[in-house]
This record gives sequence, C-alpha cells and structure tokens, in this order.
Amino acid sequence: MGNVYDVLKERGFIQQVTHEEPVRELLGKEKVTFYIGFDATADSLHVGHFLQLMVMAHMQKAGHRPIALIGGGTTMVGDPTGKTDMRKMLTREEIQANSEKFKAQISKFIDFSDGKAIMVDNADWLLNLNYIEFLREIGVHFSVNRMLTAECFKSRLEGKGLSFIEFNYMLMQSYDFLVLYRKYGCVLELGGDDQWSNIIGGVELIRRVEGKDAYGMTFTLLTNSEGKKMGKTEKGALWLDPNKTSPYDFYQYWRNVPDSDVEKCLALLTFLPMDEVRRLGSLKDAEINEAKKVLAYEVTRIVHGEEEAIKAQKAAEALFGGAGDMSSIPSVEVSEKDLEQGIKLIDLAVIAGLTPSKSEARRAIQQGGMSVNGKKVTDIDTVVGKADLEDGHILLQRGKKSFCRVVVK
Repeated sequence: MGNVYDVLKERGFIQQVTHEEPVRELLGKEKVTFYIGFDATADSLHVGHFLQLMVMAHMQKAGHRPIALIGGGTTMVGDPTGKTDMRKMLTREEIQANSEKFKAQISKFIDFSDGKAIMVDNADWLLNLNYIEFLREIGVHFSVNRMLTAECFKSRLEGKGLSFIEFNYMLMQSYDFLVLYRKYGCVLELGGDDQWSNIIGGVELIRRVEGKDAYGMTFTLLTNSEGKKMGKTEKGALWLDPNKTSPYDFYQYWRNVPDSDVEKCLALLTFLPMDEVRRLGSLKDAEINEAKKVLAYEVTRIVHGEEEAIKAQKAAEALFGGAGDMSSIPSVEVSEKDLEQGIKLIDLAVIAGLTPSKSEARRAIQQGGMSVNGKKVTDIDTVVGKADLEDGHILLQRGKKSFCRVVVK
C-alpha cells in the first residue's frame, strides 16, 4: 500500500499541514500514533464527525494507531470555534451519557482490539487539574496577543464577545496533545480545518515544554460546491444514530445531493477506488443518478451496515420506482381508536415528523406540498382516518423527498 498521506491528498481530505514533507515522510516510514478529539455536545455523532472517522479509518488501514479522544473535560468549557454564541453548558451527567454513546458509535468504524487503537476521555486529566499549577506549567507558554489573532476567536471578538471560560479552550486542547504525547507517544493531531489554531497551539506547546517535534494536519469541512455545510436537513442535523436519523432518511440525503457534489462525497465518504470515483463523478444528466445511488448505498452501508443499506435502497425503489419493499420507510404508530375518530392532517404531519410545527404543516398544505397516499391535499381542515388505510398503512408525503408511513399500533 502507498503512503496514506498521498491517499488522503488524492481523495481531497487535506487542507493544512504544519510540516508537510516531514509528516509525509513520517507516515511513509513508521507506525505513527495520532489523535482526533470529539467533544460530547450531543447524544450522537453527526455526518461532520463521520468525515473525521473516515480519515481515522484510512490511517488505521495503513498501519497507524488512532487515539479517539472523547472531550468529557473540554465539553464542560465549550469550543468557541465557529460559534456566534456561547455553547449551552451541559451537566457532568449529560456529558458522561453523551460520551458513552460516542464511544459505542466510534467503535463501529475503528478496530480497538489488541491495542490497534486507543480511546481516552480528557475528563480523566482535566477535571482534577490544579488551576495555579496549570497556569504556571501551561499558561505561561501562550501569548494572549497571538491568541487573539486566531481564527477561532476572531469571529467571536467581532460579534457578541468571548467569555473567559471559552478563552481557556485553546490551552486545554493544547494540553490534551501534550498529555497524549507523554503517555502514548502521540506525535500527530488531526481535525477539521476550523481546528487549525487549536492544533498549532498543541504543536508549539510540545516543542516548548518537551523540546520535541509534533505535527498537525487539518481536513476539509464537509461543504457543498457553494461552500455551505452539508448534513443539514429539514429535521435538523444528519445524525449517525439510526434513532435520530433513520437509515432510510440517511440514504435519501445522499441520494439527493446536487450533481456537482457527487464526486467529492464519493471520494471523502466511501472507500471506493479513486478510478471508480472519477468514473462515477464524470457521469452526466440522467446517468449521474446511478452514481448517486452508489453513493447513498455505500455511505449508508458504512454507517448502518449492509442490511440497513439494502432495506433503504428497496424502500427508495418502492417509492420512486414502483417496486420494492416499503417497510423501511420511516413510520409512526397511531392507535386504532384515534384513526377511527380521525386525525387532522395538520396534527398528523407534526406527529410524523414531516413538519416541526402545526403552522409549518398548515403552510405546506396551503402551498400544495402535502400528499396522502399520493394525492395532493390543499384543504387545511383535512382529516385522515381509517378509510385512508391502504395495505395496512397511510403514506404521507411532504414535498418530493420526505415520506412517512402511518401504521396502526
């Protein structure tokens, strides 16, 4: 196998590197211990994290040792990077619960058996730090003037301001790198390109405290051809937890990406050989839909497994091709009694998760964007009942791409 640095570069991952030639040489000649951090701010990883996990998987396949760092400590402070407001403060219990879910999800992508990878939580060393000792050992190496020029702080300083607690975040992340260097010989920190300033902080801290070389590398953020972040849907973020984003909805998201983003997504989010990625990405007009089907299947297979990917594929064929299995389409259960009495479509759209509110449902109906069993509905007083059951369910649709089956409990 060639140098993983070249693999990552060819697939479009790499954005910035602290020392490009030394890093490439290092990755080509020896087994390197590297880390990526994940702050436990939610109860599931999302598709932005998935890109980082793909990097980790490529690195591990090339023989390098990943450290997945769960930010149980840093989450209590909150990373100001890319945020216009201070992050909501979570309790230690909430962070711990989120951390456990992260650990289970990461283990689906990375092999932790026989020391092939390490998982740590920075709460283990951050929560019991002596603040004065920390300032004397770590804080002394940071220039406030220089920190204020960092991209991760600039946008906040120009907007609503930066709290002192968040100002500490760079020191804490840099200290993480130092701890991992000392404990595991970790010499490389990876992350999204928005983490560049924080990563440089850690590289320089190791050089100043230990007198040794350490390196950093950042990766492209998952954006579309217009530069906007991908992974946002009408229902919110595209989560890796199947209970938060169903495998069908996950599949459909990738099935419907713009034509111009297909090749990039295939390169970043699948393990398909680059020759095949380029072939699929070069397809035009109606043929590009075949590439989108491959993308949707491959990404869903990696995240949710082959069985769920096949189910999602068949469900999509059932809806859009008139053949296949509809059982994998997202569904909601209602009682037989409620159906006999009838449920207003406005209420049912919210229950089914097709709209976030009744007012949104009302607007969708008035604009002709809601259908029941394939028939458009424009009357906001429409009631859905038992008579609408077809083959044991009622199929609700919003727009061209959002579906939900209503089934009886």
